[in-house]
Order: sequence, then structure tokens, then C-alpha cells
Amino acid sequence: MTVDLRRYFERIGHDGPAGADLDTLRAIHARHPAAIPFENLAAFTGEPVPLDLASLHRKLLAPGRGGWCFEHNLLLAGVLEALGFEVTRLAARVRWNVPAGVVTARSHMVLLVVAAGQRYIADVGFGGLTLTAPLRLEPGIEQATPHEPHRLALEGDRYTLQARVSGEWQALYVFDLARQEVADYEVSNWYLCNNPASYFVNGLVCARAGADRRHALRNTRYAVHFPDGRTERRFIGSVAELRDLLGDEFRLAVPESRAFGEKAAAMIAANPPDA
Repeated sequence: MTVDLRRYFERIGHDGPAGADLDTLRAIHARHPAAIPFENLAAFTGEPVPLDLASLHRKLLAPGRGGWCFEHNLLLAGVLEALGFEVTRLAARVRWNVPAGVVTARSHMVLLVVAAGQRYIADVGFGGLTLTAPLRLEPGIEQATPHEPHRLALEGDRYTLQARVSGEWQALYVFDLARQEVADYEVSNWYLCNNPASYFVNGLVCARAGADRRHALRNTRYAVHFPDGRTERRFIGSVAELRDLLGDEFRLAVPESRAFGEKAAAMIAANPPDA
């Protein structure tokens, strides 16, 4: 099965270039995270998260749903390959909000894409700090995106992706260029969906990168981050308020299931405003 490019372009609102070139890669990379949100509603409500292309079509190409890194980046890989790009699937260890010295698993997916004879990192699935432009695989230089500046640092064979947040460079994740297969992602995907200690089972995370702001939800904390450094914050205090927020700002069709209502109510009770 190959990606339905017409449906994908309709989903992200893309009517521009559609070749294996840098302009197409940049256009897709900006539009995808604005149109298809990062969200973990399936794991939160106890549903499986299959990674086969047919399942990704049904979920991510339908209005009102999104997914997490494996879903986003596997779909993007299929799109880019259908357009004629050379794509290598990679894995990363998350460093964002992780204490120094703590070793994390390879639980994040990244793409290495060749465009215009150069190698680029593409990633449309890193939650609240998802890239909105491809980055040249060139360490030590600041690279602009429609949102925060980013850069790559290289130590040995490991690259660290960093973003400048509130004036400081922050590490997001570490990766190397070892090729990964879908089977490799299935292991982390299953763990994140099923382990009782998984944050994605116990908490709610949603993000969407609008043209002039970032929307980020972590349990009951909703934040809107602007390019000039301003942040607006709001506490979500009821299931009804949460449903409205997810529908309005994250463009999600919220499940009407009893499981979502019960999990959401418990999550709100466990995350009061003074916590």
C-alpha cells in the first residue's frame, strides 16, 4: 500500500509544489503539524495504536484526529517516498525535560531525508516543540524555522537536536544515523500504549503548531506560546471545558466514550490548579 497523496494534501491544506525537491519538503513540513495535531487520546482511553499504513490513513487523514511521533513520522515517510525522496527512518532518545544523567529509551522517531543533494532531518511528531521546517544535517549552525531557532550538536556519532527556548538552548533529543525498521518502533509503541507507568496511559498530551503560535496541553495545563516569547496559560477545570478546548484549539473530534469521560475526570481531579 502507498500513501494517498491527494487525501494527504487535502488534509494538510497543501496545493503547492509536489516534487522531490526542497520547496515541497519545506511546504509539507510547515503544514503538517499545523493541520494534524499531536495527541495520545487512543492510549489515554485504552485503545490500540497500530502503525500499519492502512491504520495511519484511517486515523490521521480523517479530520479530527492526530497521533504521536510514530504515527506522524511513518505517515510522513510514506508521503515523501511516494514523492520520490530518499528517506531513512531513525530513532532518538528524548532529552527534553529529562534530568541530566538519566538514560532514556529510543522512544522517538526521526527521519533523514535527502533533498537537493543534501541531508535533512524531518520530524513532525515531537509534541509541543515539533519542528516546523526540515533542518540540514549540519552541526554547529543556528537554523531558522517558522517558530524557534534550532541547531544540531555532534559528539562522536551522536547528534543532539537543540531549540532556543526563552533565550537558552535546550536539548530535545539525541540520535544517530542507524537505520530503523517499523518493527523497531513497534516495541516502544507497545510499551507506551500498555505499560501502567507510561505517561501516555495516565496523562493527556496534545500539541498543534499554528502559523503564529504553538498550542500545548499537558493534563490540565494549557499554554499558548508566541514567537516573541510571550506565553498565555490557562487551567482546565472540567471535562466540558477540556472537550471544548480539544475541539476548538486542537481541532480534535473528542471521543464520546464513557472511558474518555471517566479518565478525563480522574485526570483533572489528580491535577488541581495548585499542584
